[in-house]
Amino acid sequence: MNISNRREFLKFLGASGITLSQLGAISSLTSCSELFTKSRFPNSDDNLVLIDGLKYYPLISWNDPINAKETFGFNNDFITYKTISNNELIMWVNHEYANPIFVSGIERTKENIDLERRAVGGSIIKVQKKDGKWSFIPNHELNRGVRADTKIPFANNVEVMGTNITDGTCSNCAGGFTPWGTFLTCEENSDKNYGERDKSTGKMLPTRFKWEDFYPNPIEHYQWVVEIEPETGKAQKHINLGRFAHESATTIISKSNHVVVYSGDDKEDEHVYKFVSKTKTDFNEGVLYVADLENSKWLPLDLELSPELKKHYKDHVELMINTREAAKILGATKLNRPEDIEVHPHTGDVYISLTKNGKRGDYYGQILKIAETSADHSALTFKSETFLMGGELNKFACPDNLAFDKNGNLWFASDISGDKIGTNKYQAFGNNGLFVVPTKGDHAGEVIQIASAPKDAEFTGLSFSPDQKSLFLSVQHPGELTTDLNKPTSKWPSGKTPKPTVVVIEGDFLENLTKNNV
Repeated sequence: MNISNRREFLKFLGASGITLSQLGAISSLTSCSELFTKSRFPNSDDNLVLIDGLKYYPLISWNDPINAKETFGFNNDFITYKTISNNELIMWVNHEYANPIFVSGIERTKENIDLERRAVGGSIIKVQKKDGKWSFIPNHELNRGVRADTKIPFANNVEVMGTNITDGTCSNCAGGFTPWGTFLTCEENSDKNYGERDKSTGKMLPTRFKWEDFYPNPIEHYQWVVEIEPETGKAQKHINLGRFAHESATTIISKSNHVVVYSGDDKEDEHVYKFVSKTKTDFNEGVLYVADLENSKWLPLDLELSPELKKHYKDHVELMINTREAAKILGATKLNRPEDIEVHPHTGDVYISLTKNGKRGDYYGQILKIAETSADHSALTFKSETFLMGGELNKFACPDNLAFDKNGNLWFASDISGDKIGTNKYQAFGNNGLFVVPTKGDHAGEVIQIASAPKDAEFTGLSFSPDQKSLFLSVQHPGELTTDLNKPTSKWPSGKTPKPTVVVIEGDFLENLTKNNV
């Protein structure tokens, strides 16, 4: 990429003021050219394969004891933490779903389903760095699970389906961290656990995991954003952030001093949302909006601000329960599986993974960029454009989890479905990968694959340590396609039974990108 093109790329990012000397500040990454030639990607090995200049070690795996009664859950996903010091963290990790063949057993008994309910939701663990290495502290007083059998109230004592208490949390995908220091975890595909309601009859439809056979809980108690206190595990579900297959809850304080939460609805032809709170201290009052990309504006899901919704919903709670339906009534833009959302640390631009939409012929996905008017996240208008297109030209497909380091480099992971990896349209990409798009240096704007996941797995939960020298990363569902425990499709990381695991990635390549050189 020549200097002129790099300048165009930096201008696109909103960083065109960077000088030529700063462009060369990571000249140590001239080695990137060598890394390209040495690259082992795409890769189909049953291993976590890294680019030269990086190494990894496990932090915690499924079924590791975290206290006397609980173990680390299955299928670790989103990772966030509250900082105690640069070397001490209270970490939250989502557990999205339990694969019965590993966790419980295929037979649908109450005993087996109870095992699954205790393996999903999330875990709070105390983590420390000692002698240059991160580790979790077993049996620490803060360690606890918030699971599918944990009683969780709705915020502000709101009642849904006749009660203000829900039976736990499940299908926890991505999330966020609030300005006041609490965790946000997002309930995504809870219909696989409890079913979906038939609109014409009102009856619950059957599910994948059959939990409803023993726990006939209303689906309206799920697909919310859950807020959790790090020190106590106390949790509450927020009606005001809407009900849909929440992928993320990325939170920021706007220029006009409101807390704003961005969320994607992870389903084909669904939408992108943002909640603008009345204050910067809680979610108790505010307005949920949905994106209209054709007209570059945010549409209010509010009975007073959008009076046409009064024809369909009697009150705010009913409107929020039916967020997806209300968004379509207002004419929101249908998107190609909007998943993770992150905000650029320097420009404030909002980046959104659109994973794919086979119904619309989009098999590789893209990353969308939204620039809010006046860089104010409370604004009701914006500009949008495609940042990156998936496909063989850019050497990635199906973008999902995103993260920015402090220098504004974009990191993302791919999510090609396990049964599609290495087949037909996805043959060129190998296993799922981890990628970075540098924003400066000789390779600004290029998509660099830096890791390849084990068989059937994907990378999730990208989270940088306070000093940016370590990247916490979830390796989710290795061996997902296993049908015979004696012949698992993956044996990572133990060489025997595959185990979802949180790893720590470190090395010169990472430090050269994240060191304070801007």
